[in-house]
Order: sequence, then structure tokens, then C-alpha cells
Amino acid sequence: MWNATISSNMNFPAPVSVLGFLAAAAGLVLGALALLVALFVRKQKIAGWILKLAAAGAAIYLLLLIGFSFGSRTKSLAHGEEKYFCEIDCHLAYTVLDAREVRTMTSGQGEQIARGTFYVVTLRTRFDETTISATRPKEAPLTPNPRVVKLLDAKGASYEPVRVSGTALLTPLKPGDSYTTQLVFDVPWKLENPRLLVASEGWPERWLIGGEGSWGHGKTYFAL
Repeated sequence: MWNATISSNMNFPAPVSVLGFLAAAAGLVLGALALLVALFVRKQKIAGWILKLAAAGAAIYLLLLIGFSFGSRTKSLAHGEEKYFCEIDCHLAYTVLDAREVRTMTSGQGEQIARGTFYVVTLRTRFDETTISATRPKEAPLTPNPRVVKLLDAKGASYEPVRVSGTALLTPLKPGDSYTTQLVFDVPWKLENPRLLVASEGWPERWLIGGEGSWGHGKTYFAL
């Protein structure tokens, strides 16, 4: 389910995007096999038509991919605003509950465990039960897709978490469930205009029409 009014990692319906990607991949494989067969039996004219058809299909897919990327925009969400991730037949919502800069890290017993400047971000993951499709079982748990989490500053430098506590980001949820994860980033002193990026990870994201991970697509950040 996709809703243009929410802040999402997609600006195109996720089910259609995934089906389009699978259809394009299957068409490429079948086209290559058909081309090899046509060349093997020396049907040059048929081979030519297969090449033209494959080229036309690839061109249409690339135009859609680039078009939805250029039609997107980069934005930053304020504290409390949620970023939705389409999981084909339901949505997960992420939001920053707290973000603070500390000079040293201590344990719960007051013991100092690290020196330096750190940014500590508390991130909430929520399974929005109102976004479940009619075909999905209402109590079925969902394991989130792999996520990449980065802290960025005004100069474009990025930092990955040096410590993660609380509930792991790949922990399954049932509809209506939520949990929090604390992310610790080792950063320079006086970090300027920090933003948090939570995004889907994996090479297929580069080829999904309307996907945030596709080339040139605008990103949705959390302002800290």
C-alpha cells in the first residue's frame, strides 16, 4: 500500500515497483535465451526483432526509473515526524524520539566507557497496523528489511554507529508493535546541522522505480 501524503522511501507504489523489477529481470533473462536460440538456428531476422524488443523494454524501464528519481525531492523531517518504509503489503514507520550530543559515554552504573564527542540518537520502529493490505494476515509478524543508518553533517561527511543498544533494527514486529533502538555515533566536536538517514540496504534498491535508493532519487532525512 502506498500513500502519496506520507513521508516514505518510495514515490511510486511499492507492489507495482517490485513486480516491474521482477518482470524486467525475467524479461531480460528470457530475451537473452531467446536471442541465443535464434542465433544458434541462424534466424537473423528473429534475433534482430528480439534485440529491438529488449532494447525498447530496457529504455522504457530506465526512463521510468530516471523520471521518478528526478521527480523526487530531498527533505528533512522534524522531531516526531515519521518516515514510512513500504514492505509490499504493509508499512513500517521510523521516527527519532531523542537526539543529544555528549562529551563522554558512561554506563548505567556511572562508569566511563569512552572518551570523546558522541551523538546519541533514539530511534523508534513501529508497525503501522492501519497500512496492512486485505490479503495479509492481521497477526502475521514482519521482519524488517536490512537498513543502513548514517549520521551526516553540513559538509556531507557521514558517520556510522559505533554502538547499538536496545532492540535490534531487524527484530520482527507484529501489527501495532513498536520498539526503540539507541544509536551512538563517534563524531567531531561541534557537529554542524546533523541529519540522520535511515534507508533500505541492498543492490535491488538501485533498480526499483520510485525507490529512495535508486540513482538520483531524493532522500528523506531526520533533522536532529
